Amino acid sequence: MDWLSIGESLNVNARKYPEKVALKDARCTRTFPELEERTNKLANGLIGLGLEKGDKVAVLSNNCVEFMEIYLAAAKAGLVIVPINFRLTGSDMLYIIDNSEARAAIVLETYCETIDSIRPDLHRIASDRYICIGAPTAEGYRPYEDLLEAGSPESPGVKVAPADTWVLMYTSGTTGRPKGVIRSHRSYIAFFLINQVEFGYRDDDYGMINMPLSHVNSTFYSFVFTYLGAGVYVHREFNFDPKELLGLIHKERITFTSLIPTHYALILDLPEEVKKRYDVSSIRSLLCSSAPVRKQTKLDIMAFFPDVRLFEAYGSTEAGTVTVLKPEEQLTHLGSIGRECAGTDRIKVLDEEGNEVPVGEVGELYSRGPMMFDGYYKMPEKTAQAFRGEWFSAGDMVRRDGDGYYTIVDRKDNMIITGGEHAYPSEVEEVISRHPSVFDVAVIGVPHHVWGEAVMAVVILKEGASCTAEEMKAFCAGSLAGFKKPKIVEFIPADEMPRTATGKILHRKLRERFRGEHK
Repeated sequence: MDWLSIGESLNVNARKYPEKVALKDARCTRTFPELEERTNKLANGLIGLGLEKGDKVAVLSNNCVEFMEIYLAAAKAGLVIVPINFRLTGSDMLYIIDNSEARAAIVLETYCETIDSIRPDLHRIASDRYICIGAPTAEGYRPYEDLLEAGSPESPGVKVAPADTWVLMYTSGTTGRPKGVIRSHRSYIAFFLINQVEFGYRDDDYGMINMPLSHVNSTFYSFVFTYLGAGVYVHREFNFDPKELLGLIHKERITFTSLIPTHYALILDLPEEVKKRYDVSSIRSLLCSSAPVRKQTKLDIMAFFPDVRLFEAYGSTEAGTVTVLKPEEQLTHLGSIGRECAGTDRIKVLDEEGNEVPVGEVGELYSRGPMMFDGYYKMPEKTAQAFRGEWFSAGDMVRRDGDGYYTIVDRKDNMIITGGEHAYPSEVEEVISRHPSVFDVAVIGVPHHVWGEAVMAVVILKEGASCTAEEMKAFCAGSLAGFKKPKIVEFIPADEMPRTATGKILHRKLRERFRGEHK
């Protein structure tokens, strides 16, 4: 017997909690029964458009109650959600929608013009399958609420198996093209139940999500509460405002939230008189994840929230949660990402030949467990490269100590995590290399007190050419999402670029050179 499906759990919670708030944002509130009825209507409305089990639905939106409704309706109808990061360029969005073979698009009114700019190239989406959340700002969109009104409030009656795909979430790849991560209902339910054990969630919790619902972090730490019968506040932020966040915790009496190190840094940088205005005593537990946490940041978090249980988790879009550092371990194992979470099989730390490395030595982290994804969409070679048998690696290099705690040393493929977003040097380098004055370029991540890491471009100009840092940043603006654009540009002579004997640039050496200058 399998656990309740995601759609079934909502039906059960609607009966158990007839007056309890399930979802809330700045504009509206949904009780569990209201959410059950609306998601049934939406599921049936989508089926009425001719969509069938397994079809993909692209969603481009900021965080809102409707975004979560769409996920849940898809779970009931057997549809697959393809969430799109609103920070991406139109060309990035076009690739994801086309590659995923999406047959419908649901778009927040803010982004109708963006989708219209690529709509002529979206050949798989019929004209009547463009749906707008809010008042359509362009012609050819069906209002979201109209679609709900066309659907029956009864269960759609679609048989959804645990192994069926629920989410196809795209994550950046080292080649510059994003990879579609296939995630099943089973993998999400495993996450919900395992994290309930690790974090001790209760049905009287009231979680708040801050990261975009196009991120695995927010899908994990929102629907876990919906599944367990607890409430979720959906923060509709477009740009993170630390004062607004503290105000919401104060007003809504939030008990849990997951933040990235950048968010914590911005909160901690507020003047003391500002921080004292807000009562954050309702918070029972906090999570720091999605990017490495600097030791001082963690100490400052614990000082500002002295009575809160602070967790740090390591994982990936593909593997889910892999390790957890628990509150009682924060000071004794500062800098560690913890040990295997419940339900994760023993982690392996391997060298390039696939041999386990001794304790204390650096190797690549591999894991396996019930939260694992089902491969990259239409990329069998990339899927095979990420696994050794049943063991998956996100490419992180770690060291394990004698007590079984892991510490991240580096990222194998030079990935940069800036403000919780992933940027890969090869993609940025490709854009910068198009500049007529550029002879060569290397992109690295350097420490940044707010963003965790900042994207830095180290550029060699052609002989006799000239360019300023601001000109280079402006050149990148039209081709790269904001978080991928270099925040720092450094020009160096050709003989200062570190290379191997074959001429390959040594990014590691550049990071060693510039890390101290940009802390």
